[in-house]
Amino acid sequence: MSGVPTTQRIAALNALREPYTIVDGHPIPVIKDDDEVLVKCQVIGLNPIDWKAPDFGFGIPVLPYIAGRELSGRVVKTSATSSRFKEGDNVIVISTDYRDLRKAAYQEYVVSSHFNVVKIPPSLSLRSGATIGVAFVATALALGISMGVDFSSVANGPDLLKLVKNVDRESLPEDIRAECLDNILPSERALPGDWVIIWGGSSTSANIALQLARLAGLRVVTVVDKAKHGLRLSTHEVLRPDLLIDSHDPDRVVEILKSNFGEQLRFALDTRGRESASALAKALRRLHNADSSPPSPPGTPKGTKIIRSHLVGLTGLPKEPVDESLVYHTVPIKLYHEVPSVGEELSLWLERLLGGNFLVTPDIIAVDEGFHGINKGLDRMRRGEISGGKAVVTLE
Repeated sequence: MSGVPTTQRIAALNALREPYTIVDGHPIPVIKDDDEVLVKCQVIGLNPIDWKAPDFGFGIPVLPYIAGRELSGRVVKTSATSSRFKEGDNVIVISTDYRDLRKAAYQEYVVSSHFNVVKIPPSLSLRSGATIGVAFVATALALGISMGVDFSSVANGPDLLKLVKNVDRESLPEDIRAECLDNILPSERALPGDWVIIWGGSSTSANIALQLARLAGLRVVTVVDKAKHGLRLSTHEVLRPDLLIDSHDPDRVVEILKSNFGEQLRFALDTRGRESASALAKALRRLHNADSSPPSPPGTPKGTKIIRSHLVGLTGLPKEPVDESLVYHTVPIKLYHEVPSVGEELSLWLERLLGGNFLVTPDIIAVDEGFHGINKGLDRMRRGEISGGKAVVTLE
């Protein structure tokens, strides 16, 4: 570990609803397990959670707190089991394990489990590498687990639902077991040709979800503010959906979806919040027969099979209760950092997707420098200035 100092600079949150404070002389995080690596942080990707959590008082397990969920940088120390990496490798670190402050991005040196590290191909810059990790993990799990999309035909990707069902139930975190194992039936899995609605097409998560869905053969409806993003998305070579709907009037969105798709529409991903998720629930909530015939009357025989709809909320779900035709899903993000077989499959798949140019990384629309740039970038996000792309902070 030559050239690594004993202390570092960090950005720490000392109290809720305060800016991050720059602290010098903080200890370098220590590798504790054989499957961990140490990475020098060079570019930080900013995410909405980094300002929403301190502003609204959630997702902060301890104070002072070090935040930050994704970065790119250079490997400076490896361990015996991290044979995929060597010192000097350029990598992406995806830190979904927000309770382990050694893994947080807002510091000069970061520890990560090797199965949460992705090699950056020569064709990709460190800045671009810092834009994609969290969105990729969240949307791959949303599509692959909650909707049952099989990615095995896409750059030798994983069938995540099959992979998780082969994991011992007791080894899964208790709070995500039902989502992983019980919330979608084999007969309900999304298949090539099915439609999926993505609400919030200007967000990084929505853009990655669209790309992954299209690669797997799904057809995509994007709901977005057309006044801001309509022209860009409708003419974009990669992000252009099969149907683009203006989000201005949620009731009108529901009407358009019901009129155009009816029983064909069973899958939706919301990236915006509870209001838009509620609109999607209205569009999806109906009885589905296995043969896609019209909804059955109240006297439906008990043996009639109902193919349910599935709604995934990245930032919230409707208050309205579900019924027998609709299932609400939250993304089991813990799979990535607590189940090594899943984390490694996703990380290796992202390496192949980036190396083979299957995925287009988000546009970088704001760049700030140094640790003081973290607060500047997050203030831009608070003011709504970061839309349709990503904000990053460079440390070198």
